[in-house]
Amino acid sequence: MNMQVVNSGATSFEQSDGPPRVAPPPAGLSRLTAPNAAMLLASLAVVGLLAVVVQVLVAFAADLAVASQRGRAVGTVTSGVILGILLARFASGVVADFAGWRWVYLVSAMLTLVMAMVLYLILPRHEVRRPRTSYPRLLGSVLLLFVQEPLLRVRAVLAMLIFASFNVLWAPLVLPLSAEPFSLSHTEIGLFGLAGVAGALGARWTGGLVDRGRGQLVTGLSLLLMMAAWLPIAFMGMSLWLLVAGIVMLDLAIQAIHVTNQSLIFARGPDARSRLVGGYMIFYSVGSALGSIASTMAYGAMGWNGVCVLGAGIGLLALLFWALTLRVGR
Repeated sequence: MNMQVVNSGATSFEQSDGPPRVAPPPAGLSRLTAPNAAMLLASLAVVGLLAVVVQVLVAFAADLAVASQRGRAVGTVTSGVILGILLARFASGVVADFAGWRWVYLVSAMLTLVMAMVLYLILPRHEVRRPRTSYPRLLGSVLLLFVQEPLLRVRAVLAMLIFASFNVLWAPLVLPLSAEPFSLSHTEIGLFGLAGVAGALGARWTGGLVDRGRGQLVTGLSLLLMMAAWLPIAFMGMSLWLLVAGIVMLDLAIQAIHVTNQSLIFARGPDARSRLVGGYMIFYSVGSALGSIASTMAYGAMGWNGVCVLGAGIGLLALLFWALTLRVGR
């Protein structure tokens, strides 16, 4: 991956001309692929609907852990989740370069099946006896939790803002890196996901700090770091090493806040952790979607400078919101 100074001082990039050419599916796969964009969108919607199982596992880990180590347990599992997200960017780039983009989905399907079998075999048969309640009432109780728990409302909004910032970086990043003057391959672009591994690893010790009552301190410092990360990212035209530094800073900050959020809300509702994480993840998903949409629009209108201003602005908004709601965390 070329990390030298490129077009010093430039921080706005042009997209390559012409629409991307999509190779036809291999003969044996022609019946397995989406025939049109609507089918692809529907398939991705189903994947998104079922992906919540990952966050349920975080709540399950919190349920298994003793109270004094709950934050550490949440941090450990969350680290694994984020490591998977970041490593998947690299792995999918390699698969796409060597076998085509359709194989990214086929390999993912096979790995998902293997993981389902592994989890079935190794997860403890842990079930707490609770009063039986209909599923519609359980869903309605999620809304009631937002009414009853101010901390859940605050932390859910923070989740929306930080993951909007996260996707403001990652959604359009492929556009400048694949265009001139960088012209990187899918594999080379995927390597930048490895830079965020440091952030994911940092999530584990964050849980220990939350266990010691330092959740608000972790949140404030992480929000400041999240804002500062956009400065080196904005100047990636001078050197791609600046982009690497910014990615490490941003991912470390976001994952630290994410672990803190979950650890604090789980402590408030020991008997409703799955519902708490369900409500929390609604805001996580909304923030991710809005960040992706807004960032691609900003890139189209103002280039990479517009993306960085948007990301830093979201970080500032999150910091102000946290400062105004400090008393809730206490």
